[in-house]
Amino acid sequence: MLILLPPSEGKTPATSGAPVDPSSLWLPSLTTARTRVLRKLVALCARSSARSVADSLAVLGLSEGQRDELARNASLESASAAPASEIYTGVLYEALNPGDLPDDARTWIGASAIVFSGLWGAVRLGDRIPAYRCSVGVTLPAIGGLTAYWKKALRPALDAATAGTPVLDLRSGAYAAMWAPPENAAVVKILHERIVDGVARRSVVSHFNKATKGRLVRALAVEGAAPGTVDEMVTALRDLKFTVEERPGPAGRPRQLEVIVTEL
Repeated sequence: MLILLPPSEGKTPATSGAPVDPSSLWLPSLTTARTRVLRKLVALCARSSARSVADSLAVLGLSEGQRDELARNASLESASAAPASEIYTGVLYEALNPGDLPDDARTWIGASAIVFSGLWGAVRLGDRIPAYRCSVGVTLPAIGGLTAYWKKALRPALDAATAGTPVLDLRSGAYAAMWAPPENAAVVKILHERIVDGVARRSVVSHFNKATKGRLVRALAVEGAAPGTVDEMVTALRDLKFTVEERPGPAGRPRQLEVIVTEL
């Protein structure tokens, strides 16, 4: 199975190591597309005039207090790289905590988890990358909107990589738009259920949504789950004591699953 994850906004820079080699990342057919985005991002952030800096901050959706992110982006081609599992450190990845997994579970994560990225397109957690700041919602000069850019580049590569393999889609909306999964996929929404005046009410809670996704992936990794179909994937989640409900959806589209949690 393959599990599709969003990146974390916060990232921890590598303290040592060789720079990134775009051709070494998962799906090397994306090397040209990745290199183009990398170089345009570096050029955007290397500009130094006051007007250029202000424009670069605006393009990346950053505040004046985040100017250090521009300097980091400007040095991406020479910056130290480390496994993506060490670079992405947001709520989901803290709950997943891949560095604390048993060896077999880390191997499972390395083969199964795919992170979508505005800069790299899609990478495995074992791929070596530097810390960066570039969401998929960015519009880069000479490239345009990264969602449309990656949607075109990723489709042939990912369609081939996921053929015959069940896919568990845990991406957030912006990253989900980069590639539409096939029929043999399940899109997961995390809902918090609480009782209000005797009535069960469900809602999305952002922080807990991310943490639950991290725990869900960790549980599958520790179990070494190997479902061959979406039905088997749902069974694996239920066997791990997750409350999973399915919503009706159109034929020929990914299945729609809701994982219900009652405690925050």
